[in-house]
Order: sequence, then C-alpha cells, then structure tokens
Amino acid sequence: MKRTHLPVVAIALLIPLLVAGQSQTYTVNIAKFSTNKYDEFSPVYYRNGIVFCSNRNHSLFLNYLTPDDKGLLKINYADTITARARLFSKSLRTKFNDGPASFSRNGDTIYFSRNLKVTGSISENTNPRNKLGIFTAVLEDNKWVKILDIRFNNEYYNITTPFISPDGKRLFFTSDNPAGFGGTDLYYSNWRTDYWDDPVNMGPEINTSGNESYPSVDREGGVFFSSDGHPGLGGKDIFYTKQSGTRWLPPVALDAPINSKYDDFALIADSVLNEGYFSSKRGSTVDLYHFKTKIHQLFYCENQRTNQYCFKFTDEEKIPIDESYIQLVWTFGDGGTATGSSTEHCYKGPGRYNVRLDAIDRNSGRVFFPKLSYILDLTNIEQPVITSPMSGVTGEPVILDGLSSHFPGYTILNYTWNFGDGDRKTGEKVNHTYLVEGDYEIKLGLIVRNNRTGVIRQACSSRPIKILGNKLEKTVFDKKEIKAVPLKNVTDYDHAKLQYQYSHEKDYNQDMVFQVEILTSKTKLPLDSKAFNNLPIKYTVKEEFIRAEKLYSYTVDEEMSLMATYPSYNEISSLGFTNTKIRAFLLEDQALKDLNNLKRVFGVSSDVFFRKNDYNLTSAGTQFLDQILGFMSKYPTLKLVIENHTDNTGSAISNQLLSQKRAEAMVNYLIINGVSSVRLSARGYGGIRPVASNNLEAEKKLNRRIDFTVIKE
Repeated sequence: MKRTHLPVVAIALLIPLLVAGQSQTYTVNIAKFSTNKYDEFSPVYYRNGIVFCSNRNHSLFLNYLTPDDKGLLKINYADTITARARLFSKSLRTKFNDGPASFSRNGDTIYFSRNLKVTGSISENTNPRNKLGIFTAVLEDNKWVKILDIRFNNEYYNITTPFISPDGKRLFFTSDNPAGFGGTDLYYSNWRTDYWDDPVNMGPEINTSGNESYPSVDREGGVFFSSDGHPGLGGKDIFYTKQSGTRWLPPVALDAPINSKYDDFALIADSVLNEGYFSSKRGSTVDLYHFKTKIHQLFYCENQRTNQYCFKFTDEEKIPIDESYIQLVWTFGDGGTATGSSTEHCYKGPGRYNVRLDAIDRNSGRVFFPKLSYILDLTNIEQPVITSPMSGVTGEPVILDGLSSHFPGYTILNYTWNFGDGDRKTGEKVNHTYLVEGDYEIKLGLIVRNNRTGVIRQACSSRPIKILGNKLEKTVFDKKEIKAVPLKNVTDYDHAKLQYQYSHEKDYNQDMVFQVEILTSKTKLPLDSKAFNNLPIKYTVKEEFIRAEKLYSYTVDEEMSLMATYPSYNEISSLGFTNTKIRAFLLEDQALKDLNNLKRVFGVSSDVFFRKNDYNLTSAGTQFLDQILGFMSKYPTLKLVIENHTDNTGSAISNQLLSQKRAEAMVNYLIINGVSSVRLSARGYGGIRPVASNNLEAEKKLNRRIDFTVIKE
C-alpha cells in the first residue's frame, strides 16, 4: 500500500483544542463507535445513526497522510446500535479533507465542507488558494448527486463546519475571514427563496480575538459552539447562545464534565438536551463522547411575570365630543361600566369580553354615536410559575412549588430548580434551606410536551428572594410597601388580544363624515314612505346602501364633525324617530371626497365669504367659488345644491331672506363663469338648522355657514 504525505490547506481549522470539570450535571462516556487510534469528531444525527468526521483509513490501496502521519478526514457513518462505522458515501469522497457535514430535516440534502478544488493532480491543487468551502448535494436513488458550492465560497479564506437550522432557513458556519474579530468567527446566512444571502458575522457578543467554531442549532434556534476566547475550563469549551430580537445573548458555558480542561467542541443534542454527543481530545486522539443529563442546566430564564387583569381604557379623542350634551360610557363585558374618555377597570381573571365605548346623549340616555367595539381575549401568560415567599431566614426551609405553571395544551414532563446558591433539585414541589444571607435568584425550568404535535421544548422563569438573618428582619422586610406598578393601556398588554368589530377612532380620516340616520331597512323604501311622515320639511331624506351590512340607510343630515349633527339628532329623536343615531361614513366617491376636501381647506364660514349682514361676496368668497368652478368642470354630470345658514340673531324672516340671497349670490357667480344654471340650486335655511347652540358667539359663528349637496344624474 502506497503512503503519501500531503500538506493539506487549513486542516488546523478542523482539529481543535478542548475542556475540564464542574459539578455532575451530565454523565459522559466515550461513544461505542469511537476508537483510540483515529480522530473522530463533529457528530450530526442522520437517520438511525451518527455522521461524523474521521481520519480512519477506508482504502486498501491508497491513503494520503497529513504531515503528522494521520489520514485525511472523511465523512463517516456509524450505526449507534451496532457501533459499526463506515465511509458515508463514495460519491462525496475526494483526495482531500471532506467534512464536517450537516443535513436538512428530512435528510435529503447534505451541507458539507471540503477543499474548493478536488479534481486534477494532488500537486496542482495543493496551494494556498485551495481553501475550504461549503458544498451541497441531494439524495436521489440513494446516491448523493448534484454537488454544488455555496455562492460565497472564497479562495482567500476558509468557510467550513456548516450546520443548517432545523427549519432550513439559516446556515451557520465558521470562517477565518480577515474582516472578522480574530482567529475564526461564527457566521450565518439566511435563505432568500432561491439563494443564500450574504454572510452575517454573529458579532462581538459571540466572536472574540480567539477562535469560535463548530456551530450546531437546536429546535428553538439556540446555537451551541466552541470557543477558546471566552472564559472557560481550558482549551476550547462548548457554549450556548440564543438570539433575542436582533442581538445574541451572552454565551453560557456548559457544565462539566462536558466541558473540561481539554478541548471540547462540536456538540449535538436532542430538543431539550436530555442526551447527545460531542467531541473532545481527552486522550491521545480526538474522540466522540455520549452524554446524558442528570439535572438540566438552565441557560436563559425570563423574569417571572405577573398576570395583569387591571388596565387603562382610553379614547383616542380623534372624534371630539361636547361633554355638555354627550357622555362617554365604557361597557367592559363583565357587567362593569365606567364613564369618561379615560378610565380604569379590573377583570377577575382571564376570559373573553365584549368591550364597547359609546357616546350617550345625556338628554335621552340613548346611544348618540357608537365609537368602538372589540372582543377582548385576556389570557394568562404561558410560563413556569414559581410560588414562593418574598423572603426567608437562614437555616429555615423555604417551600417552593411550580404547580401554578401555565402551559395550556402541554404536559409538563420535568421540573428543575436552581436556587441561586449552587444547589439544584427536581420536582413539582421542593423545599430549600439557605445558609447565607443575601439576595438570590430562584429559577424554575420545565420540559413540556405539546399534546397535539408531541414536540418537546424547554421553558424557564426566575424570581428573586431575599434571605435574612432572623425572623424579625423578615417581618420588617415583608411589611415594606411594594410600589404599585402603573397600569398598562389594554392595547399595550401582550396577553390582551383585541379583535375590533369597529373603531371609528382608528378609521378616522379627512374623508369621514357624520350622518344623522333615522332608520335602516333590509328593503328599499320609497322616499315618500309613511315612515318619514313626521319629518319636518326642512330635512331631505337621503338613501345609501351599506354593502357591508346589506342594509339601506336613510339619513337627513351630513356634517364634517360629529357634534355638528347633535341639534338635528336631538330634534328628530324628539319627533318619535327612536332609532335615530349618528353613522360614521367614509366617502368612497371621488367627487364627494374632492368636495369635502375643499370644504376642509377653505372652511364653510359665511363670515369669511360675505360681508356682515350682506350678500355681496368677499375676495375670499370668490377665491373659494373659483375652486368650485374647477370642481364642476372636473365632474360635468353632477348637480350642486348650495345651502346657506345663519344664527338666530334677528328675526326668522330676515335670516331666511339673507341666507337665500347669499346662496343665490354664489349660484349666480358660478353661472356667470360658465356653469349651466340647470346644474345649480340655491337654498336659504336661515337659522332653522343649527349645528350648535346659539348661547355663545363661538357657537353662533358655527351656525353661520354654507354647505353643499351633490346630486348625480
């Protein structure tokens, strides 16, 4: 058999340095298929076995060697039951180093590392630019075919140790890219529908001036990796991190005896770290070790939260009301009510509640305008719950239980307690005695199984406890007043889900108008129907089909502000139209939108468009009418009714006459400037249709106004 020494590029990346001791969180034994003659490392689960890297010899005729007389690395497979190992695939074998590897969840795609150039003679490809890269292959008819390289492989630096996340959306790897933080760094790339995005360095929280490598990913997206740059037990240690938002959490070292004074790296585990494999150089060679968890290590625990049942309820006040006439009333769906634009309410517990905010007419007690309505789903927080006292005394047991932990739809399989003083226990209910005074953080970790999918995962919560020297100190401490936490607005609480049935506040924009609706009907009514007999002649009924409700709506007034509808609402309600209410209506017709926008921009005050007690147009009036000319030109088929109103100062006859002449003056200006007279009508209402009371000058001014009604052919 011919033996050839081969200088292999970047082999130092693949054989690390590693780990030593802590308390017995885990039991560790060398894997059955590992040997004391060859290096075996970087395991991954595949089918019913383990795929790993090894320099064991699989050839009877030719074996290339590294300068230290070790064989080149190849991808191997071992059956964990029989412990028999073999070459994983001849189609993935090259004359150079092959591996490590990782697999898609269904096992039909492999991501593996090897040199960029593997064809041709050995001498041709043994050069500094033949770096390590990542390649993929797919399984077809039990053969690995269609070998492709990842697009960001580079001949100037190595890219290796790939690991694909369980969901297939993120590929982690190691690189000695000189733009990194030093040595080798960890990177990831996100899958973008049909390509891998540019690599992202995991940042200074993870990468150091030392070497970080061998990433592996658990079901929750947490990452195990090895490092000789973070503080550890010696050599390379294995660490764990998770992403929180856009940042990676500070790495946590795994307890001994997984980590040791030797080099420990490349760990894989089941979904909750019950057991798994890792690599370590604890003897003359690098070997694979199998571990089992005796008591679970708790990595990241969120502060235990208190379920909130008391909230602020606030009206956005985009649609203002006049509290002289209208009162805002909250209905909370549990029998409770409150008044005011902002209030507070406490529920007894989780549930489904129908919340309403209505503007109520103080005069009649009826709903004047429904502001909002939503279904509130209030749920308890899904979390481990630690039931414990706020304080304890040294030398006396503290009783703790996790029986109130809330995981609906899950079965709790395991309770693990970390008392913050180095001691740990398991069980639903435990007691612990602290020996030293101080502030401690109690942690409760659960392993839970989804009753529907069978998926098992971990969860962890923590809460503080103060340990005091005697019972008197405890009594004083427990009596300290706890500062009340400001109430959250119900819309800001993450376990209060709001399903809006409607919210005119949220929908409000400049195209919203308010209509006085006197009745609705599933069938179309003639406008001379007896239903409208008691309606004063000054009101004109307008019909609108509301598609969303499949109803015909009959209205008699339309205003740009809610409170401007109150006088007509109040009058019509008193005439026996008991179903009268205000409907918010979003204009959809573009002509109506344009006209409404003109009124908002220029205003509708007669004081601006006419001289006092006169019907001669001011310059502002003609400027506004010039805009109406453009509007009429843009929509040549519509007709326009111009209406004028006054306050109640003076006699009703003189007010009606003045308003009529002002309306006619506006119509005449438009006719003189080219609008056909058949498209225009003038109506003066005097002071009979106010939009505000006439008690104050500010209210009188609101009543001195112009308005328009569009009539389409």
